[in-house]
Amino acid sequence: MSIATKRQRNYENLERRIFDGVGVYGIPQIQPTQFKQCDFIGFNYATNCKDRENKGVHFFVDDYQFNRLWTNIGRYIDMLSQFKCVMSPDFSTYTDFPKAIQIYNHYRKHWVGAYLQEYGIDVIPTISLSTRDSFEWCFDGEPVGGVVAISSQGCIASKEKRKLFLDGYHEMATRLQPETIIFYGKVPDECNGNIVRVAPFSERFNEVTCNGW
Repeated sequence: MSIATKRQRNYENLERRIFDGVGVYGIPQIQPTQFKQCDFIGFNYATNCKDRENKGVHFFVDDYQFNRLWTNIGRYIDMLSQFKCVMSPDFSTYTDFPKAIQIYNHYRKHWVGAYLQEYGIDVIPTISLSTRDSFEWCFDGEPVGGVVAISSQGCIASKEKRKLFLDGYHEMATRLQPETIIFYGKVPDECNGNIVRVAPFSERFNEVTCNGW
C-alpha cells in the first residue's frame, strides 16, 4: 500500500496539504484580511445563491450543514471562490465536548481556512470560544489585526454563559486587536470595538413577517 493511499485512509485531509502550523498543536495559520461590506448567507444556502459576487458566506449553522466541506472540500472550491468573502467554518467547541474534540475542531476550522486562502478565497477568521482553559490554544492560528467574525447565538442565555462569553470576547480583543468584528447575533453592551452586526436568519425572517410579507 502506497503512502498516499495510507494517508487517504487514515489522515483525512492531510493527503491534500500539511501546513507547518503554529502553537503546541500545529494549528494552520489564517492570514489577516480587511472588512468588505456585503450581505452574509449561511453555507447551507450558498449552492443555490445567484448573486455570489455581492455575498459573503458564514458557518453559524449546525455543524452537519457544513461538515461536507471538510470531507470533500475540493467539490466546493470553485463555488466558494465566486463569493466576495467566506468565513472559516465554525466547527463547534462546546464547553461539554472533550478537550481533544474541541482542539480537533479548531484544527479543522483552520485547515479549511488556510486551504481556501491558498486558492485565493478571501477568508474571514471565525473566532470560537470555549472555557477559559481553551484560551491556551483557541487563538492559535488567528491573525492579529484585520477582521474577525464571532457569534453570540446560544452563548449568552444564562448569567454563567454570558460571563464566559464576555471573558472570551475581551481576551480575543486584547490578543488579536481586530480592526473590525463581524458579530452574528445579539451584541452585549459590554462588547466594545468596531462592530458590524449581522442579524441571524430567524431574526430577519421574523422582521419580514411582522412587516406583513
